[in-house]
This record gives sequence, C-alpha cells and structure tokens, in this order.
Amino acid sequence: MSSSPFDLPYDLDIAWCPGCGNFAIIKILKQALENAGIEPRKLVLVSGIGQAAKMPQYLQCHYFNGLHGRSLPVATAVKACNPELCVIAESGDGCTYGEGGNHFLHTIRRNPDIVNLVHNNMIYGLTKGQGAPTTMKGMKTSIQLKGYALEPFNPLAAALAMGAGFVARVSSGDAAQATTVIEQALAYPGYALVDIFHPCISFNKLNTFRWYREHTDSLEDHDETDLESAMTRAMQTEPYRLGVFYRQAKPTFRERSHAYDTDDSPLCRRDIDPAKLADLLGNYRIPTG
Repeated sequence: MSSSPFDLPYDLDIAWCPGCGNFAIIKILKQALENAGIEPRKLVLVSGIGQAAKMPQYLQCHYFNGLHGRSLPVATAVKACNPELCVIAESGDGCTYGEGGNHFLHTIRRNPDIVNLVHNNMIYGLTKGQGAPTTMKGMKTSIQLKGYALEPFNPLAAALAMGAGFVARVSSGDAAQATTVIEQALAYPGYALVDIFHPCISFNKLNTFRWYREHTDSLEDHDETDLESAMTRAMQTEPYRLGVFYRQAKPTFRERSHAYDTDDSPLCRRDIDPAKLADLLGNYRIPTG
C-alpha cells in the first residue's frame, strides 16, 4: 500500500463501522490533497460532532473539533487570521445542514476562501439513526417508525440561492470523479461546497453504495457558469446529478475585509498594541455607581 504524507505516524483505532463510506472519503481526500500539492503543515481541518467529524483525527494535519454544527465559523476565523493556510470545514449532513444551518447560510454570504466537505449519508449515524435534514421522505428510521414526514433539505439549491460561487456533489463510490472535484474545490478562491453522497451501513439500509450507483448520474452538457441551469439540475432527484453544478468568481471575505485594506500580512503575524486593546476592552466595561 502506498503511503501518504497525510498518514498518521502511528497506529490508531478508527471508530467507524467496517465498510463505512467515510473510509472511502478519507482516501479520496488524501489523494486530492496530494494532487493539489498541499503540505500537512499548511492544512487545517475543522469539524463539528459526528462520525464524519472524526476525520481530522485520522489525518496528519492541524485540526479543530468544535461543537455540533459549528465548524464553519471556526474555519472562517482560521482563514481570516492566516490566509496562507488551506482550510477545510468538514462534517456530516446533520451537523452542517441541521445544527449548523444558520452558519451554512451566512458562511456563503461571507464567502471565505475555504472548502466545505459535507459527508451526506442522509441519516444521523452517531446517534443511532434518526432522520436527518437530507433523509428521504417516508423512510423508516430508528425514531420515525412510520416514516420520515418532512421534505428533505436540498443543500445544493440552498447554496445556489444564497449565491455560493462553487457548488458540487460527488459520491464516495466514484473515487476518480470525487478526487477531481475536490481538487477543483481546493483551487477555487472562495467558499466551495462539495456535498458527498456516501452510505451509513449500520443505520441507513436504503441509501447503500448500490442505491447511489443506481440513482445518480454525472452532469452532462452543462454550463458551469449558468446559474439557472445549475439550479434546475440541483432540483433534479431521479437521478441525482454528480459533478460541478456552478462555478463563478466572487469577491472573497478577505478581499472585502478592512483588516487587509492597507496591510497584506496575516493577522496572526501582526504586533498587538496593548494600549489600543485596553481601550477596546474598556468600551465593554459595565458602568458602576
């Protein structure tokens, strides 16, 4: 087996079920990072809570595990403080689109130069199989015994409606396409969403590797700069389309931040003026007397 610079230098017990789609995703991510020429010391992975959110612990890189649904604001802050880093926010569909739904919408508005990888298995896997934001309507789960009653959240359509500049979907069952798309997301200057279909073999018996093969197909004859076409394809469900739906350059969070108006050096390397900091903190003191 070939080694990767992102392999850990020691053995570690990986807490995913044998056959979990996350094993495929971590291989795909390592290959994409290598192809893109990213160095482990320049990589930061930020995640929330869940089975997908454990991935940073299994890679040789810097990482931050935060609260459920809170990977995106931390990733935005890391990139804002040190733009020289490659920052990836990754977590599951429940963590990103459910608990992190508000952060998902407003991160798109800010457009930081980060990649958002979402492991979408259409279920809450860590907490034993409840319906998630992307669970298919009518699917019986460990909690929704008579079938999930809600319409599934469409992350691609939502991202496009919010003005995201790079929107894509891949499947962990197609490593070649997934690797290529993630490479493109890493190269995109701005917020890049990659929704990744993959199975939860323990708690989702419907959306298996075979189901994804039979219900997905690659985008064809599609103009990635055509927003209307991208939205039409994103709304399609039989089959679900895979590939880059939309790609358009937009001003990034850093380019619009006044912190970089006159000084291009990373915030993390600038000197701190204690007097100015004291004045700032003084504005937040509670008056007494």
